[in-house]
Amino acid sequence: MNPKLQWLRNTMSSLDLQGLIISNPVNVRYLTNINAEGILLLTRKENIYITDSRYIEHVHSILTLYDEIIVYDIKDVSKEDYENFFMFCENVGFEENYVTYAKYKEYIRKYKINSLVETDNIIEKQRMIKDEEEIKNIKRACEITDNCFTHILSYIKPGMTEKQIADEIERYYKENSDGLSFETIVASGENSSKPHAVPTDRKIQDVDIITIDMGCKVNGYCSDMTRTFFVGEVPEYVKPVYDLVLKNQTQTTDDFKDGASTRLLTKMVENDFKLNGYDLVHALGHGVGMEIHEAPYINYKTDVSLKENMVVTNEPGIYIPGKFGVRIEDTVQITKFGCINLTNSEKNYIII
Repeated sequence: MNPKLQWLRNTMSSLDLQGLIISNPVNVRYLTNINAEGILLLTRKENIYITDSRYIEHVHSILTLYDEIIVYDIKDVSKEDYENFFMFCENVGFEENYVTYAKYKEYIRKYKINSLVETDNIIEKQRMIKDEEEIKNIKRACEITDNCFTHILSYIKPGMTEKQIADEIERYYKENSDGLSFETIVASGENSSKPHAVPTDRKIQDVDIITIDMGCKVNGYCSDMTRTFFVGEVPEYVKPVYDLVLKNQTQTTDDFKDGASTRLLTKMVENDFKLNGYDLVHALGHGVGMEIHEAPYINYKTDVSLKENMVVTNEPGIYIPGKFGVRIEDTVQITKFGCINLTNSEKNYIII
């Protein structure tokens, strides 16, 4: 059987679950590689995927006998079929963070479930640890992101707009990857003070600061990188802030390793920022995988121990409203005794 489904069945057994409904499409793809609309059911003895007739051929082209998944066309599934899927199942799990209350009630009614049980993100927790193939895909996405950054540095000229730069990044990714992993952030001048700025018609000046946050996908897996760089020269008033962000980003890279506390890592950066009169206004980082933001989340609110082969971001930033902002971000792979930078673009002062 597909090893991820076998793992899930073993986990279900330990949780006294006789059935499971998986409706989050990201989790479905993680478990089966299916990227078509539908729902995955793990019953007492079978793995069942119910989909629209438009996707039947596509789903069959993805699956093999090794996956041991029975595919149903939704129009062929009767009321009695639904009621029989979880017959003799005392407890059936569902994804409580993805299912609405209306859908929860529909599941109970449609499948005649006696006890519908929350599963506490068991699949998302498993997704935090990447296997060899997943890391390979993320590494490739990061390599393409580094190459895109090199390209965009030679592309940018004064007079271009933020939107033009974002469009060129998207074009590059479409030609060299599966496309964007999130909407590109290009923020120049005073716009760089907004952590999630949307590209505007603002034109790049002869002397300017630019923050670009970008990433792409390879086989469903994401990359994420941010660089703040300069046009013409580095203003003297920016240097202390840039140096402080870079110092903390470098130190955090040294501290990221198996067993490290996400809360403690965040507190160390927050304390150094506060000593210098600044705040860390967003998380220090987050997991990266099939989603651009996934567990673990690296902030002061959660305390998770980093584990070998987690892939996370390291992204301290300082933002001075109405003036400028500096963020430096890498995607890194956690190892037993440290971490490996998967994005490797220059981080010292970059001047174009």
